[in-house]
Amino acid sequence: MSRPRSPEAHEKVLHAALALFGERGIEGTSMDSIAQASKVSKATIYNHWSDKEALLLEVMLWVHGLNPETDPQKDDPDSGSLERDLTIVLSRRPPHKFEEARKRITPSLIAYSATHHQFGETWRHRVMEPGRHCIKRILLRAKRRGQLPSSLNLDSSMAILLGPMLYQHIFQRFSRSRTSIAAHVAQTFCKAFLVYSAK
Repeated sequence: MSRPRSPEAHEKVLHAALALFGERGIEGTSMDSIAQASKVSKATIYNHWSDKEALLLEVMLWVHGLNPETDPQKDDPDSGSLERDLTIVLSRRPPHKFEEARKRITPSLIAYSATHHQFGETWRHRVMEPGRHCIKRILLRAKRRGQLPSSLNLDSSMAILLGPMLYQHIFQRFSRSRTSIAAHVAQTFCKAFLVYSAK
């Protein structure tokens, strides 16, 4: 019989792994060092995660505010208003409390993903893709309802919506003004393409 999992031990390991990945890099962090820093035995750690990559993936989901056990489609907004639904999704941000930790770990994560392709694909699929797929589902739903033209290209539409958000993230991340442009982007898109607005 497998040992029951301890939520307290689980959280201790996540905190320790996040700190070590940020300080030493992913390659430089071993399961032994995580066990030592968390004061949780390796046997217990392996009862929660099959290997370091499984732990790393959960750390990344955690700092981005994503639940590994939740179906991403359950978070799709469906208010009937395309502009409102797009604004909600484009406005989503990972938890602010992990902002510095994400900055420290991201360079190591990019380097690790470049040499560990399977993990890189899993990380992209689980962490980077859910928001894009959510927008795609919202646009498809709007097309079925006749709110958007049936001929509208979805890939181009997502580029139009996500491009400004990426620009803000890269070029305005250190600006004193942290006002999100999400509502303006959604409004501009709807003005350009909306056939009718559902009441």
